[in-house]
Amino acid sequence: VMNAAGLTVGGFCAHFESKDALMLEAFRELLGERRALLAQVDPALDGQARRALVAAFYLSRKHRDSTEGACPLPSALSEMTRLPDAFREVLAEHIELMAAALVDSPEDADKFLADLALMVGGLALARALGTDELSDRILRAAKSAVI
Repeated sequence: VMNAAGLTVGGFCAHFESKDALMLEAFRELLGERRALLAQVDPALDGQARRALVAAFYLSRKHRDSTEGACPLPSALSEMTRLPDAFREVLAEHIELMAAALVDSPEDADKFLADLALMVGGLALARALGTDELSDRILRAAKSAVI
């Protein structure tokens, strides 16, 4: 990235106050990219149908096994307590923006939060187990609970 921008490491890092500031901006950008994918879900569908489509992809073997473009949340969440508060603020904003994209009414907000927790937790467990039958079962079980 630095070479493509014509910058040295020092020149690149000079654009950020600290390593944490650089990591925060990268985290914010990565979560924004994930939300851009959500924007591709047909807005004419109701919230439940949009969440079902998201769950079908998110809890798929393809997504579990992906090394590029995979959701960073399952691996990033355990680090949040060690990072500055700004990371939690960015995560909270991400969750609120996702809810706005996938929830039709305030009454659905808690259902969305439960679905999100189930999807992220299910994906984290499935990734940790690898590609065996138990991992596949976890994906299927989590998906059926959301859909």
